[in-house]
Amino acid sequence: LSAVFSALADPTRRAILAELADRDATVTELSAPFPISMPAVSRHLKTLEQAGLISRTRSGKLRMSRLEAAPLHDAADWIERFRRFWDTSLDRLDAHLAAIQAAERTPHRKEH
Repeated sequence: LSAVFSALADPTRRAILAELADRDATVTELSAPFPISMPAVSRHLKTLEQAGLISRTRSGKLRMSRLEAAPLHDAADWIERFRRFWDTSLDRLDAHLAAIQAAERTPHRKEH
């Protein structure tokens, strides 16, 4: 999981994954939209491969990269635990604020 989050921390790698979500691609194809060299893209691909986020195959001279979604599912499951935590916390805050607002709307009685 640490390798996945480390790989996802870089915006170029996230963009590469987004490209690979649409189709398998070569380094040349993946390099086109970025203002970085093909060797730099290759280093990004190596990081993604080490994190298990992509696989790479060779067919003749072509080396294709393919998205491997299972590690993303594991990361999403881990994040989901915290989404539930925040949803519960925000629901409690909402209830607390509603109680305060209701108390403010209730006329106060003067005691003699």
